[in-house]
Amino acid sequence: MRLSTRNQLKGRVESLWPGSVMTIVKVTLDGGQLITASITKDGVEELQLSEGDPVTVLIKSTEVMLAVE
Repeated sequence: MRLSTRNQLKGRVESLWPGSVMTIVKVTLDGGQLITASITKDGVEELQLSEGDPVTVLIKSTEVMLAVE
């Protein structure tokens, strides 16, 4: 599959926290960083996600913010 999304980060599913409609998915990236995604329960089922599964995190946004102190 080819995608136009430039921010593609490889990792593994660390944990799944299902809610009534959405599921919080924690992914440990190959560099050790942890990233959190909120996806529908249907999405989790369609992708058949389980802890330990390899995934690619796709980040597509028109707005990116930075902050410094």
